[in-house]
Amino acid sequence: MLRIALIAHDKKKDNIVELASEFKDILTNHKLYATGTTGSRIIEATGLDVHRFRSGPLGGDQQIGAAISNNEMDLVIFLRDPLTPQAHEPDISALLRLCDVYEIPLATNDSSARIMIEAVDKGIINWREGEHGDDWKRIEI
Repeated sequence: MLRIALIAHDKKKDNIVELASEFKDILTNHKLYATGTTGSRIIEATGLDVHRFRSGPLGGDQQIGAAISNNEMDLVIFLRDPLTPQAHEPDISALLRLCDVYEIPLATNDSSARIMIEAVDKGIINWREGEHGDDWKRIEI
């Protein structure tokens, strides 16, 4: 069971709800986390069990970043709107940086999110030894 964060900017919320609905059978087997409104929308549309953090601008991105730095997140799907300025851009940049620092797989658009979820389904992104251990396992694709 992987711990997966689902995040979406306002203009991408419909996309992440559609994604969660399409891949509900896969996502139901994992522990899901989301920022506030995104989580509410996913729960309402799919019935999936989603732990909700605060909304992104109110600290939700930072809460997910803290989970990453505490080895409590395995995959982040963050559907970003690259064409709209975000008031909390420093928090977003910090979250993306933490994914890079801790080598957490990160999808930032619909296409990469679909690839990541398919990889989860095939067991390719089950890349830690044991259940959520600190040892890394390299996967050959």
